[in-house]
Amino acid sequence: FWCHCFGGFSYLKKVNKIQFNLIITVSLLVTMKIYAVSDGPPSLAVRMALKALNIPHEHISVDFGAGEHMTDEYAKMNPQKEIPVLDDNGFFLSESNAILQYLCDKYAPESSLYPKDATLRAVVNQRLCFNLAFLYPNISAYVMAPIFFDYERTPIGLKKLTMALSAFETYMSRTGTNFVAGNNLTIADFPLVTSVMCLEGINFDMTAYPLISKWYAGFKQQFPDLWSISAAGMAEIAEFEKNPPDLTGMEHPIHPIRKVQK
Repeated sequence: FWCHCFGGFSYLKKVNKIQFNLIITVSLLVTMKIYAVSDGPPSLAVRMALKALNIPHEHISVDFGAGEHMTDEYAKMNPQKEIPVLDDNGFFLSESNAILQYLCDKYAPESSLYPKDATLRAVVNQRLCFNLAFLYPNISAYVMAPIFFDYERTPIGLKKLTMALSAFETYMSRTGTNFVAGNNLTIADFPLVTSVMCLEGINFDMTAYPLISKWYAGFKQQFPDLWSISAAGMAEIAEFEKNPPDLTGMEHPIHPIRKVQK
């Protein structure tokens, strides 16, 4: 009995030591941090990529309403004072597209999420640029700015948005592929999904864009774990659409703050 007891105790000590060492090892490996907000499309796109690539990281939530991204401390990581920011063991990188490309290049160079073939990669890069320069700015101006700041949705804003969506629909029509940059999922899908997610958050009518709608629905169905990240952000946007957040405590250098009636 004593022999078995002490033998068991010795075994448990070994197991506990292994578990402890494993925890310490994992903790040391997680040197990457992502500073993000819970409902910002660029943040959500990067978080989806981190999950798709299975990269260990620490998610640090930035309090947008409190203006944490406007502080001098935050500016040390990103002088633009924008979100998200990646901290990879002391290497700071902003701009969500650059982060997406960096994650693949460094941690998954063989991944089909960012193909090596020059032509395929060029299409991925073009879709990333299209979203950054044309689609999301118009979605942001029409959907997000009136929610968070003192702006109105205007006919010209809607016209710009429909022009951008029409271009997106044309891309999908010309390629005839399952995803935005080919027949495989790529990092280009992530920011475009989070852009369209904003439209769903305000119940925007997408009837005129059947190919975008088909691709968007397909992403949700095929990648529920990735979509769950975006879905949580969309739920917040939908709630803010009904009840805009109180940002009267923020001093923004550009955007006018809405005076909330209490």
